[in-house]
Amino acid sequence: MNKERVKKLVRELIIELGEDPTREGLRGTPERIADMYSEIFSGYDSDSELSIQFSEDSDAVVVKDITFYSMCEHHMLPFFGKISIAYLPNGRVFGVSKLVRLVEKHAKRLQIQERMTKNIADELFSQGVKGVIVMSDAEHLCMKMRGVRNDATMTSCAYRGVYERKENREDVMAMIRNPKQSLF
Repeated sequence: MNKERVKKLVRELIIELGEDPTREGLRGTPERIADMYSEIFSGYDSDSELSIQFSEDSDAVVVKDITFYSMCEHHMLPFFGKISIAYLPNGRVFGVSKLVRLVEKHAKRLQIQERMTKNIADELFSQGVKGVIVMSDAEHLCMKMRGVRNDATMTSCAYRGVYERKENREDVMAMIRNPKQSLF
């Protein structure tokens, strides 16, 4: 990202909105926004490091409530929430931090929730696991602040591999939905 160009574009936007970019409160805004965009859109340049795995096996691995923040590609307003990931290893497991980085990689882009959920599942499944479930729950400021102005939340799910069959995912989905539920 060319930060100097972003600063110029933000300055022009401030002028178009009818403001003075040289007034005290706005003087540093173009630079702050360029820095912020560099951070919140870092997913275009990041690697989730899923190639790093450990020799272990498990019947199921579930990581719940990974916090994410993203930007709606339609209105460039934030949407944010929690993602839960379940996968069935194939002799190797991922460190928890790798799954968090995978979520960040896809969330830190101009995005829609449904595609983000699907892309996380696809990337994890491409690493040779037997099955993947990704469930994301999010609030969308583009819906809360404008348009219908409603507080509804959205859930999207993606199933890959053995979890594409409903009977194979029911126990794991119960673990994701209910914090007290276990496989035992």
